[in-house]
This record gives sequence, C-alpha cells and structure tokens, in this order.
Amino acid sequence: MSFWKNLFGGGSSSSEPEGDKALGEESYKGFLIKAIEMKAGSELQLAGTIEKDVGGELKTYRFIRADRMSSRDDLVALALSKGRQIVDEQGEGIFR
Repeated sequence: MSFWKNLFGGGSSSSEPEGDKALGEESYKGFLIKAIEMKAGSELQLAGTIEKDVGGELKTYRFIRADRMSSRDDLVALALSKGRQIVDEQGEGIFR
C-alpha cells in the first residue's frame, strides 16, 4: 500500500525520507559522511549521505548499495568507508 501512497502523494509530508536515522558520522576532507539506517526486512542495507557546504549552500549526496548485514557496527564501518571512497574518487563532482 505504501507504493500507492507515494505514487499518488499520500503519506508523510516531511521533506526527509522516512528512516533516515544516522547511525554514525565522520568528517573527511571537508565532507560530512553519515551512515544511515535503512531496513531491508530483518537486515540493514548499506546506505549513507555525504554533505558539504558549497558556496553557502548545503549539498547532500545520498548513496545506497546492495550490501546487507545484520550488525549495526559493521554497517556503520562499511558505510563510512564507502563514503570516503566516493569522496576520494569524485570529490565535489558528486553534487553536479
């Protein structure tokens, strides 16, 4: 039913997607990387955000990967690692 609510505009009026609970965060090369809780059944799916103030505007890049795990600690470590990798490879280009 959630699919239909989202498709036709029902549901939450919040601008934040549901379930964006930060499990951990770290500053890296001027970016703020956050590991985000994204439930996939009984497991957690690897997801996070990368934020940076660019020209006075806060830019956010959201990433979701196929990896799933049951340990929150493993999820946080892997999400922060993936965020660092994205920053190293793309830098501010992720916001274009």
